[in-house]
Amino acid sequence: MMDARRQHDHAWHYESQGDTMQDDQDNGESPALDTLEIWNGSSTAESATDEPLATRSAAYDFSGDDSADSGAYQPPLDDDARDSRTFQVADHGVALSPVPPAPIRSSRSSRAKHADSAAARTGDDRFTLRDFAIWCGTPILIVLLVRIFLVGFYEIPSRSMMDTFVPGDRVMTSKIFNLQRGDVVVFKDPNNWLNEEQSNAIGGGFLIKRLIGMPGDVIECKGAGQPITINGVEIDESSYIRPGVEPSAFPFSVTVTEGHVFVMGDNRSNSADSRYHQNDNDHGLVPIDDVVGTGLAIYWPINHIGLLASHHDVFKDVPDASSGSAS
Repeated sequence: MMDARRQHDHAWHYESQGDTMQDDQDNGESPALDTLEIWNGSSTAESATDEPLATRSAAYDFSGDDSADSGAYQPPLDDDARDSRTFQVADHGVALSPVPPAPIRSSRSSRAKHADSAAARTGDDRFTLRDFAIWCGTPILIVLLVRIFLVGFYEIPSRSMMDTFVPGDRVMTSKIFNLQRGDVVVFKDPNNWLNEEQSNAIGGGFLIKRLIGMPGDVIECKGAGQPITINGVEIDESSYIRPGVEPSAFPFSVTVTEGHVFVMGDNRSNSADSRYHQNDNDHGLVPIDDVVGTGLAIYWPINHIGLLASHHDVFKDVPDASSGSAS
């Protein structure tokens, strides 16, 4: 487009020079050949050559600064690139700024490199067996580790802990614990406390009770209608004992030996707990090593979901076993 404009401007100027020459001839003067020589940038002899003047003029750089036409070597364009270049030049119109350079056609090796890169990305996007192991195996492994080392799940088979639990409740326990009075504890059956039918139930071989006495404690009750005392201090158990049930229907006195705990059910009238097994090998006490967890929450059924209260405040006034013995 720039070359065509130059040809047009040169032809117009040359016609003007022709008119001037004709006027000079009419006035009896000689044509100004030196003007043609200066304009064409060539001698009079050169201007007489067979090459068309418009062609020679178009080949000359009239702008003096056309970096778009005189830049580095441009490789040949294919048909699509050539058509794009044609529209680009046509859209440029008669603007004074240079025509933007033609796009450089990418080499075959460059295209092959991009194709290989795309193929590599496609290959990387495939879901492999390793991906399956990471995305599916990792969550399963985490769940197993949590289940083995952190929490336990048990079903309540009996009424010994009503109304804290009812048969069929499912309980989650923590395997990391620091035993305290009032904790709900799950423990292995120490001396065949469970009958055969209960042992074969879901969660069989384990019992769940409330921890009442720690090693060294003296647990006593004077009989029906009397409260439980620990190291000589009465405790108010109304916050967890089933309503209408006595703390104990018969008197007893037990000193908890080292490495053991004393446990009782919240439904005292229906709980074969430490009070009833004083003639076994551990004198009705539960070895601390047999305790496998402390209660955290009921997770099933939905209408029973909730956290378990340990009621540590019930025992806040109970002295340590050593101080209680000294007094």
